[in-house]
Amino acid sequence: MRTAPTILHLDMDAFFASVEQASKPSLRGKAVVVGGLGPRGVVATASYEARVFGVHSAMPMGQARRLAPNAAYLVPRFTFYRSISERVMELLRALSPLVEPLSLDEAFVDLEAGGVAWDERSARLAGVKLRADIRAVTGLTGSVGLAASKMLAKIASEEAKPDGLVVIEPGTERAMLGPMPVRTLPGVGPATGDHLRRAGITTVEEIVEAGEDELVRLLGKAHGHGLYAMALARDDRPVVAEREAKSVSVEDTYDVDIHDRTRVGLEVQRLAERCVRRLRGAGLSGRTIVLKVRRYDFSTLTRSETLRGPTDDPAVIREAAARLLDSVDTTGGVRLLGVGVSGLADYTQEDLFAQAAGERALAEGPVEEHTAAPAEEQPSLAERRWPAGHDVRHAEFGHGWVQGSGLGRVTVRFETPSSEPGRVRTFRVDDPDLEAADPLPLVLRGTDGGDEAPGAGSQAVSSVPASLPKSWSGSGGGAATSRP
Repeated sequence: MRTAPTILHLDMDAFFASVEQASKPSLRGKAVVVGGLGPRGVVATASYEARVFGVHSAMPMGQARRLAPNAAYLVPRFTFYRSISERVMELLRALSPLVEPLSLDEAFVDLEAGGVAWDERSARLAGVKLRADIRAVTGLTGSVGLAASKMLAKIASEEAKPDGLVVIEPGTERAMLGPMPVRTLPGVGPATGDHLRRAGITTVEEIVEAGEDELVRLLGKAHGHGLYAMALARDDRPVVAEREAKSVSVEDTYDVDIHDRTRVGLEVQRLAERCVRRLRGAGLSGRTIVLKVRRYDFSTLTRSETLRGPTDDPAVIREAAARLLDSVDTTGGVRLLGVGVSGLADYTQEDLFAQAAGERALAEGPVEEHTAAPAEEQPSLAERRWPAGHDVRHAEFGHGWVQGSGLGRVTVRFETPSSEPGRVRTFRVDDPDLEAADPLPLVLRGTDGGDEAPGAGSQAVSSVPASLPKSWSGSGGGAATSRP
């Protein structure tokens, strides 16, 4: 059993929304909501300013708009978020070989395995330095929890939010956990929480008082034993280094059900192309092609086909996805489609497409090579889409981002991460001087070799005052309350 708080949990603060605020000076300090903007969209992340109005992740976007009608609503830029996440993960891997990413913005680190921490003081110093390094490299803030186990480290980082650091010293865990609600413990979701509440159990200490036998009676053997151990602050789970991806997939949810079979087929082909791009970007190939279809009545069907060898060939994957679609009835309409590849490998069966093409040639005659992208990926000027929040460049006014579009117009605010809030201008959607652009870096490399973060003068990185209690100490930009 570990005796020092050398398990670190990092959780970036309101990650997607914070990236957008750092990118867009006019949104700093304002309510920002990132997610799907269609009628069926949901909130991916809300800034802390938006959470004041009750907006939170996984909330239907329509409800969020009613709660915070004046917030900025933006479409996610996942490729950009992923690139920033990779820089954060590089900092974590510099601390230890044992880094367990949970998502783009969250990870566990075993500091002892990296030799950078062995007691409370060295762990605290490592956490403070990590937060400062993250700010210097990305311009963003992250909250850090330090404890002797993964469960407690994650609870500590929740208490540290936003922009703080909390250490739980061994020996104080039971006193700290006791008054917390049962939902604090991993594995206690809404259903389990309600079940416990009906039995008169609302806090962690009441779980301990109920006893292990009662928990097993209420929740079953596996869940009951596990929950009782966690209530006693027992968690021996090790930090597991990053696992290899088991599959690569993409999917789209449509604002309006698709009824036209031809359109469904074209969407599947487009998704297959996107899946191949992601597959190749990761340097992978796969043997099993998977099609996911959610129909008008919310019933979800999956179909799969396993090839003779791994491939990343777009023609092979498109054709397999099309064959899978042939076995699905879409008469009533389709609300979601997805294409994935599993059975991954880091090599490709080079002759697979040649074999498939040869078989078609025998049956059908000459085969045309697929060289052009689908027509829907080469839109005319008038058909271009301008997602809210995405980057653009104008030949005269430079870099900006889309505030909104509609009725043949697109509104752009021209500013960069290091500029003052910019001016707004409106253009025709087919303006030839306006084009999509890549995001600009959040942090500029200074002339003296140092990093300069946007807005750095207004939000300094805080450190841990020596006067704080050793067993339960925090630092940061706000009160230590449990805020994701």
